[in-house]
Amino acid sequence: MRTFTIIILSFLLILSGCSQLTGKGEEYRVGMLVETTIHDQAWGQKGYKGLQAIQEEYDLDVYIKEGVQSYADTFQSVEELSSQGVNVVFGHSNVYGNHFQQLHQSFPDIHFIYFNGEFTAENVTSLNFSAQAMGFFGGMVAGEMTETDQVGLIGVFEWQPEIEGFYEGVKYQNPEADIELAFTNSWEDKDYAMTVYERMKNQGADVFYPAGDLFNIPLINQIRKDGYYAIGYVSDQSSVAENTVLTSTVQKVDVVYKLAMERLMNDELPGKSVTFDFQEGAIAMGEYSPNVPDDLRQQVSQAVDNYIETGSLPNE
Repeated sequence: MRTFTIIILSFLLILSGCSQLTGKGEEYRVGMLVETTIHDQAWGQKGYKGLQAIQEEYDLDVYIKEGVQSYADTFQSVEELSSQGVNVVFGHSNVYGNHFQQLHQSFPDIHFIYFNGEFTAENVTSLNFSAQAMGFFGGMVAGEMTETDQVGLIGVFEWQPEIEGFYEGVKYQNPEADIELAFTNSWEDKDYAMTVYERMKNQGADVFYPAGDLFNIPLINQIRKDGYYAIGYVSDQSSVAENTVLTSTVQKVDVVYKLAMERLMNDELPGKSVTFDFQEGAIAMGEYSPNVPDDLRQQVSQAVDNYIETGSLPNE
């Protein structure tokens, strides 16, 4: 297990900080656990930027531990963070829900916060992205831009709400389109994801949604080489391949982290599931490729605006 403590230096990306006292006189130190790495250009990096946002906004000491996957790793990491005075721990994955369920009573002075799970307790909060809508809007773009009427979706788990949304968005925009779904059951299995992509490509798909952390960048690069289109995932990935990435379904982890920390400091973060969506500025669509026609951009933008106002998707 790789462990890193962020040492905070002025004028660098990570700025100097100190523990902050709230109006209640409580001092906060914040830690984050990451399953893989903060250098993945996807989910792990988003977590790192979220922790930076907290540090910069509230002038707090922050600590990161990478490669924390098993329950034993999690318990050991929380023990070490607790010994450093950390009393807020962000688990940057849904896997930490099960781990926090087992250990939260052993650390009653720590508030545990994690993503995309159901378990909660007095000192455990689950943060959830309402991701179906972003998938739907990405699907609208894919459905319009496919020339073969075949779209490939490479996800990780069937429970990802963006997958259902993407399917519905493609069908709404292009009822004639066929969508092939495949699941890697691993956020990290680049080889299997590439195998699935090759099969979908050979079967005629020309627009792809690689909805997984560590394999979406390699797939986008290959999709670019092959001359097809992709929808970016989690981050705005237009910079990876401007002409290839039609748009991206963006989850703004930094916004959610800051909102969660603000609510915690104001004693307004409950020990239950909390959901964030376009309305909170936590989800957005990324930049559009120059290849996306203006009328399609306008159609999707209007649909997003209407969703923010009414909470209804175009097919509802």
